[in-house]
Amino acid sequence: MRAVPMKGSVLKGDLRSLDLAAVEAALCFCPSIIAVLLAGYYIFCSRSVHSDFIAANMADQRAVVMQQILDRSCWVCFATDEDDRSAEWVRPCRCRGSTKWVHQACLQRWVDEKQRGNSTARVACPQCNAEYLIVFPKLGPVVYVLDLTDRLISKACPFAAAGIMVGSIYWTAVTYGAVTVMQVVGHKEGLDVMERADPLFLLIGLPTIPVMLILGKMIRWEDYVLRLWRKYSTKLQILNSIFPEPAELAGIGCPVPRIPAEASPLADHVSATRILCGALVFPTIATIVGKLMFSSVNSNLQRTILGGIAFVAIKGAFKVYFKQQQYLRQAHRKILNFPEQEEA
Repeated sequence: MRAVPMKGSVLKGDLRSLDLAAVEAALCFCPSIIAVLLAGYYIFCSRSVHSDFIAANMADQRAVVMQQILDRSCWVCFATDEDDRSAEWVRPCRCRGSTKWVHQACLQRWVDEKQRGNSTARVACPQCNAEYLIVFPKLGPVVYVLDLTDRLISKACPFAAAGIMVGSIYWTAVTYGAVTVMQVVGHKEGLDVMERADPLFLLIGLPTIPVMLILGKMIRWEDYVLRLWRKYSTKLQILNSIFPEPAELAGIGCPVPRIPAEASPLADHVSATRILCGALVFPTIATIVGKLMFSSVNSNLQRTILGGIAFVAIKGAFKVYFKQQQYLRQAHRKILNFPEQEEA
C-alpha cells in the first residue's frame, strides 16, 4: 500500500523536472526569438516611416504641381488663369517654367502663322525645338479621296513643269535648227533637204544645231592667238607695223614692267548671255556678211560659209588687238603719290 504514494511522489517529481527543462529550453531560445521580434518590429516601423515619407513627398509634389497650375501663364499672350478662367490650356512641348503652358487658342493662331496655309507643314517649339503633335478629325471617304488627289497633283506638278520646260526647249531648238537650215542653204533648198531627210534624223539633227553653235562660241581661240602674239611680237616686226602701239605707249619698249592679272571670263555674269546671243545670231550675221562680201558666189551655202569665216576672222583680229592694248595699259599702270594739301 505504500508503493502507491511513492509512485505519486515520483510522478510529481518528474512533472517538476519536465517544467524546469521546458523553462530552461525556452530561456535558451529566447534571444533568437527576441531578435526576430525586434527585427520584425524594426521592419514594420521602417516601412511605416518610408510610406509616410513617400506620402508626404507625393503630397508636396502635388502641392507644387497645383501651385504651378495656379501660377501658369501663356507665353504667347502672357495671360494667367485669373485673366480668363474659361480658357483651355495645353502643354505641347518639353519646356519647363514660364514657357510650359500656353492657351490652345493662342497656340492655334501661332501655328497658323508658321504654316502659312500649308496644313501639312511641321511646326516646332521655338524654345526646345520639340515638334508639336497636331491631330485632325477623321475625314470621310469623299474628302479623303479629294485630299489624296490634291496631294498627288501637288507632288506631280514639279515634274510636269520640268517636262514642259524641257519639251519647250527641245522644240524651240528644233524650230531654230530648221530656220537656220533654210537661212543658210536657202528657203527652197532647205525645205527640199528637210523633206527628203529621215524624220528621225531631223528630230536629232536639228536640235544639235544651236547646241553646236553655243559650244563653238565657247571656244576662246582669240586667247591662244593673243598668247602667241605676246610671245613673238618682238621677233616679228610686221605685227608691230600692222598694229602700232598708241602714242601714250610709244617708245616704252618690251618687256613690260609687270604682268597684270587677267580676269577670268567666267567671273563676268554677262559672259553666259553674250555667248548665247552671239551663238544664236551668228548664222544670220554670216548670211549678211556673205551677201555683202561674196555676192559673186552662186551657192548660198558656200556664200554663208565664207561670210561666217570672214566675220570670225575680222572680229577675232579686232578682239585680239583690243585685248593686247588693254594688257599694255594695265602693265604700264602707275600709282601716284597722294597730293599733299597746302597748310593754310
